[in-house]
Amino acid sequence: MAPRRCVICGSRLSPTEEQLCLPCVVHLPRTGFSRQPLDNRMARQFWGLMPIEKAAALFYFVSHSDPSRAIYSLKYRGNVLMGNVLGRLMAREMSADGFFEGIDLIVPVPLAPKRLRQRGYNQSEVVARGVSEVTGLPVAPRLLSRKAFLGSQTRLHRWQRMDNVKDLFELKDARAAAGKHILLIDDVVTTGATIQACGEALKAVDGIKISVLALGFTKS
Repeated sequence: MAPRRCVICGSRLSPTEEQLCLPCVVHLPRTGFSRQPLDNRMARQFWGLMPIEKAAALFYFVSHSDPSRAIYSLKYRGNVLMGNVLGRLMAREMSADGFFEGIDLIVPVPLAPKRLRQRGYNQSEVVARGVSEVTGLPVAPRLLSRKAFLGSQTRLHRWQRMDNVKDLFELKDARAAAGKHILLIDDVVTTGATIQACGEALKAVDGIKISVLALGFTKS
């Protein structure tokens, strides 16, 4: 059997390490947003655009950087375990800051059916399951549905992204969300357009509160 290797640096993993070696975990460029979840660079992206309680991301995401290999491995290379590992890591660290206090339900950002069939899994749901393992919070992967796949947003600017996802999500069960504090989980937040589109589908629900969590946050 080939030795297990760190997804980021390629070094050999010890029996107690999963997917990432300890030095790479230590050197992830953490945002620290969970210590100030009401007012940080990510939360401010949503001010005036959608009601939000708090927002955080584990680390700053830079395309083609060494840390980005972890998310690419999850998203494009079928490495489902990576999402679970990062979700658990994020939950353990942010629980220490009290980030999950008051949250009732975790809702992963859904994939379009076509993309889900192609990939075989929703990377945001995999991360959400990892968070749930640590926090005990229930996951509702079918509370929202995505109507269609409109193409990758990677090369679109902020307003193009917002147009691209407008009215894209549909709420499937308003009663399950009523009066709940929902935590939306995505893999990477860049402009926040996808999260805003999810918020549009949720905001009419009676007594709902919305918070946001992501593995990566892209500095704009």
